[in-house]
Amino acid sequence: MITRLAPLLFALLPVSVATSGDNWTQFRGPGAQGVVENPALPAEWDETAIKWKAMLKGSGQSSPVIWEDKLFLTSASPDGRERYLICLSATDGKILWEETIACEKPEDIHVMNSYATPSCATDGKHVVAFFGPGGLHCYSIDGKKEWSVPLGDFTGTWGVAASPVIVDGIVIQNGDSEGPSRLVAVELATGKIAWETPRETKPKGGWSTPALIEHEGKKELVLNGEFGVQGYDPVTGRELWFCEAPTGRGEPVPVYARGKLYVVCGKPGDAYCVLPGGSGNVTATNRIWLAPRKGGRDLPSPSVVGDFLVISSMSGIVSSYDAETGFVHYSERLGESMEIAAAPLVANGLIYYQTVKGGNVVVLRPGKTLDVVAVNSLGNGAKEENFRAVPVPLGDRLLLRAGSTLYCIGR
Repeated sequence: MITRLAPLLFALLPVSVATSGDNWTQFRGPGAQGVVENPALPAEWDETAIKWKAMLKGSGQSSPVIWEDKLFLTSASPDGRERYLICLSATDGKILWEETIACEKPEDIHVMNSYATPSCATDGKHVVAFFGPGGLHCYSIDGKKEWSVPLGDFTGTWGVAASPVIVDGIVIQNGDSEGPSRLVAVELATGKIAWETPRETKPKGGWSTPALIEHEGKKELVLNGEFGVQGYDPVTGRELWFCEAPTGRGEPVPVYARGKLYVVCGKPGDAYCVLPGGSGNVTATNRIWLAPRKGGRDLPSPSVVGDFLVISSMSGIVSSYDAETGFVHYSERLGESMEIAAAPLVANGLIYYQTVKGGNVVVLRPGKTLDVVAVNSLGNGAKEENFRAVPVPLGDRLLLRAGSTLYCIGR
């Protein structure tokens, strides 16, 4: 059953989207929303569309970030004692530089995680990489080390996943773990701690990447977690508001669209819609609706395109909702063996979901019925690879990352 508050007169703001420019400076691009407008981006392809393929040292699940003609991603040795920051040419995938970072006491990781899952962040001068107990590290865009900051041991059995974000000269890192947790900000120029805010966690909590939004002219740092979604002041780290979640394990990054936040949890349970802003616990006042969700556990983030909210479970069951009311249009399985771990890319009004096994990309057109535009394959050469990184737009091309391989797809 859908739960809805009394009618609320909220102004609808436009969806925040990236331009067609090539810079993709953090996990899921601007604001961690995973949205781009570029009509030249391919929606259909096969293995003949592979423009280049780069073999990477080690393995990982981070997505590439882009600044002009350079790509940055991370990887790690099989035992996690070495972590790698890699810079590649966006033109042909050749390695431009590579740095090795030692980790004396690697964290335990889940079988679906890796030692290099957080994506980098860049402002065009600096590149920042986070490796859990391996620390937070800043390099110049040309590979010169600038600083390193230890952020804890990150005990537990699941590993780390949250990516750093850069906001006005500050690196903000979610430090959720199964032990003491905090949200921490580090000065980009110096590596000094600017502020830190404790976060409540419990075993098997969330490891979501913070998303910077602007709501009614005010910047808020939104972070999903085990107990719900919270808004923070990005300048001071002060918690502004909190909205309770129906279940826990808040890995998926919320999406901000139409002036609202759309949120799902890692555990099975309802999807929900929240009005940002307010003060303190806003569950009773700002949680606009709860809507049923089928398909079990989630890792992929939700997507909003026009009037539709679309959510996929890990098992490949896609649900479409009315974004304003939470009404369920459909819940259908994409197909057999369609496990999906990565957040989707939204491009030109279409949603790109990549399967874990073999890296097939299912392109959907949002609507009241399931509309599959294409199911795209990388061919037999990718069948044995696992893909858990988010698809990334590179001009009129698309970057798809397996554990030890980066593919560039064109028309």
